[in-house]
Amino acid sequence: MTAPAETLAKILVPILVVCLLIVIWQVGVWVSGVPQYILPGPIAVAGALVKDWGTLSPALWVTTQITMMSLALALIGGVGIAVFLVQSKWIEVAFYPITVILQVTPIVAIAPLILIYAPSTQVALLICAFLVAFFPILSNMVQGLKSVDHNLLNLFDLYGASRWQTLLYLKLPASLPYFMTGLRIGGGLALIAAVVAEFAAGSAGAGSGLAFRLLEAQFRLNIPRLFAALFLLSCLGVVIFAITSFISWLALHRWHESSLKREN
Repeated sequence: MTAPAETLAKILVPILVVCLLIVIWQVGVWVSGVPQYILPGPIAVAGALVKDWGTLSPALWVTTQITMMSLALALIGGVGIAVFLVQSKWIEVAFYPITVILQVTPIVAIAPLILIYAPSTQVALLICAFLVAFFPILSNMVQGLKSVDHNLLNLFDLYGASRWQTLLYLKLPASLPYFMTGLRIGGGLALIAAVVAEFAAGSAGAGSGLAFRLLEAQFRLNIPRLFAALFLLSCLGVVIFAITSFISWLALHRWHESSLKREN
């Protein structure tokens, strides 16, 4: 199979499988006669998506903003603190456990405290999403900075490179694959955390995200709208994963083994 045909097949096969599952879903709803308030079919969900787009689209934009802002903050904080931790073994011993504690503490448990001290609900949601997305980026970046080839470190020392020159020209480029892994993981977790944080915060009103629209549809037994909101969340997650994967490919495909195409 030629390269263009193989690429086309990789795109079409998943799309065909998803379309087949949607057809099976719709046929199953028709055959079983299950009512829409229990399980709507894809046609009903598409109709709700079109009908309620004026309500769902602002909520989608709010969730997207919180997700992207928290991911950006997690990238800045994760990389910055990772660089700080690897400067000394004692610095890592002293401060790394604090980041672990923040990660393993359920966000639902600390969300009420964040709501008390945050100046607004949106800031509280941003902090919650940041805390969840932050640790994978930090953990992968620390591992990458510590996984540099010791022979190259000795070579830099031999030529009298300063600590910052070693960091800039050796450690950061060598840790790039680990950073990209953390980016992909953090992107998905930022979206999950944004939704969970909104559930925990119980935010409502015009400035709320898709999590509130999910709860609203559930309380009103508007199940087609609930499925439409879920569909938008899934699409947002897929877009985030696609963007982060493309960024990773751009950064690594010319030199790293994980992205190079094997000839045999």
